[in-house]
Amino acid sequence: METTDYEHGVVPLDQRKSWISIAAVWIAIGIDLSGAFLGVALASGMAFWPAIGATMLGSLLLGLLAMACAYVGASTGLSSAMISRAVFGKIGGAVLALAISISLVGWFAVQAGFFGANAQIAFVEFTGIDVPVAVFSGIGGVLMAITAFWGYRSINRLSSLAVPLLLLLLIVGVVVAFVTQGASGLDAAVEATFTFGGAVSLVMGIFILGVVLAPDMARWAKTPKQAMAAGFVGFFFGNSIILVVAIMLARIMNESELMTIYFALSLGGVAVIVLILAQWTTNTTNLYSAGLAFASVSQRLNRRTVTVALGVVGILVGIVGAADYFVQFILVIGTVIAPYGGVYLAAFFTGRRGARWEHGADTPTADVWSIAAWVAGVFVAFATTNPADGPGFGWFTFTTISSLDGLIVAFAVYLVLWLARTGLRPGGVVGQQDADAEVRA
Repeated sequence: METTDYEHGVVPLDQRKSWISIAAVWIAIGIDLSGAFLGVALASGMAFWPAIGATMLGSLLLGLLAMACAYVGASTGLSSAMISRAVFGKIGGAVLALAISISLVGWFAVQAGFFGANAQIAFVEFTGIDVPVAVFSGIGGVLMAITAFWGYRSINRLSSLAVPLLLLLLIVGVVVAFVTQGASGLDAAVEATFTFGGAVSLVMGIFILGVVLAPDMARWAKTPKQAMAAGFVGFFFGNSIILVVAIMLARIMNESELMTIYFALSLGGVAVIVLILAQWTTNTTNLYSAGLAFASVSQRLNRRTVTVALGVVGILVGIVGAADYFVQFILVIGTVIAPYGGVYLAAFFTGRRGARWEHGADTPTADVWSIAAWVAGVFVAFATTNPADGPGFGWFTFTTISSLDGLIVAFAVYLVLWLARTGLRPGGVVGQQDADAEVRA
């Protein structure tokens, strides 16, 4: 069953979009309150310039990874969930698609909770009336779900309108803060509660799921090169802008809530607009990708119907307070999902991108080698995570960025397994059909 978003197939070439419009979507996703929350946390737990350095390095790495992931999406025209079928097989891909969908619904709930908490602050400042957070979480969740229901074209139009306004309003906040408060707060001493590597990992973790799921948007690009340009610009600038603004404002104003900061600067109206646009553009894509992933499990599932059902679940979870577990949630997401990106990148660039990657192609029930590579990546990501920075064991270190560790190891393990099956046997390299046949379960 096809709908206008081609959740079960390939986006036609005549429906593809320019790289600028796709980059705008990713920038809009990156500008959100969770980024502001992390920026404030970094401002209170690191010196100013190390916090900015961690933000830039983490965002640069995200941009580079996004280029590769976006290339796969544009080249195949497939969503990340449909790619998982080509990489992991029918059952393996379905299991991963469900895991991605569940994770994104949880992300949607977290963002709805953030929206509710900050909308309550704004409403109290304007009216003096204390309305429960759950009310605003529910209203915001419905608003976000509406755009997700209509699909990518609606998200694209919303982002094109929102990004210029968001950038302008964020710049206004910084300028007013500097003019009224000065810059002395930037160099104020703070107790170091984050290591540099831990901060970079958090910066990457907050958007790593977006990088891995970049094909959901990149498949709409006119060419793979345009997708790569959109990926770098969208993820580097989209991830860093809100973090840098939040770090600066938190330092200058010595406050821990972005909404409170804007009201203290007499920019209450600006705060409300930023709140609505930032969360709307970000969270609608979480639900959109969740619907794409879940619908990919069966041809009988309609993305719009699935999106409505998942939206209801996400709104209810957000209302009961999922945002309270924000930091732990993003760390787990980065640890578990990031290695999937390493596997599908390795699978694509080693040449296993023939018939198996085509719409309607026959795929194995389960590709045990791809699954093994992903499990290895997840294990290493947990093993290298310092317990002080999040869920993990801290047994050893690699890059000091656990989510990146998992992606790199999954990529490397897949390459080793692929070489062992195709290039290191007596008699030389085996054919592609023979290699695929060996992983049919």
